[in-house]
Amino acid sequence: MTNAGDLTTSTREQRPIRSYVLRQGRMSAAQRRAYAQLLARYAISFAPMPVDLEAAFGRRAPTVLEIGFGMGETTASIAQTHPEQNYLGVEVHSPGVGSLLKLIDAQSLANLRIVQHDAVDVVAHMIAPTTLDGIHIFFPDPWPKKRHHKRRLIQPPFAGLLASRLKPGGYLHLATDWHEYAVQILEVLTAEARLSNAAAGFAPRPAYRPDTKFERRGLRLGHGVWDILFRRTAP
Repeated sequence: MTNAGDLTTSTREQRPIRSYVLRQGRMSAAQRRAYAQLLARYAISFAPMPVDLEAAFGRRAPTVLEIGFGMGETTASIAQTHPEQNYLGVEVHSPGVGSLLKLIDAQSLANLRIVQHDAVDVVAHMIAPTTLDGIHIFFPDPWPKKRHHKRRLIQPPFAGLLASRLKPGGYLHLATDWHEYAVQILEVLTAEARLSNAAAGFAPRPAYRPDTKFERRGLRLGHGVWDILFRRTAP
């Protein structure tokens, strides 16, 4: 028989390390309105089973997953520029979800859907193997303090999981403005046997990734931005 103390200990030991801290922050009136009115139309509820992407988007098309879309401006811009592709955005923070829902509605983006849930769970349970044509992870939290490095999203197990969800020839594109994290990402992805670097080291920024105001400001201040682009090799 398990007592309350044992249950507490067990739960603590099994709790996964998250790559984020869930601080929802304050939603604007427009974000709250979009969240209330549009979530049911454009969001896919988390479920521990592979999602039927053709049914979710109402068509069959190449599908790109974006992990951690923030406030959604880049995601909406890419989806608008490439209507021939489907985009599935994953984010945990409600203000960002509300912001992207507002953009989806304002720009009539029929090729964009959202899952509000932990990305590791989504990739593990909702995305079937060899399903995705691409994965975007732009400016993930670098967790700069050494004692927090274990919270970084890009670790060998997750890199292997991402690789398994890509079709052969599919791509994994990351960008970060934290050089030490960029080096770690490069090392982790290079060690994954199913991935091959599409560049000699870091990649030039692909044309489909728009730069942001935050990025332009950082570059003016002398901060670097590093793109990392790998492709899934044949099984």
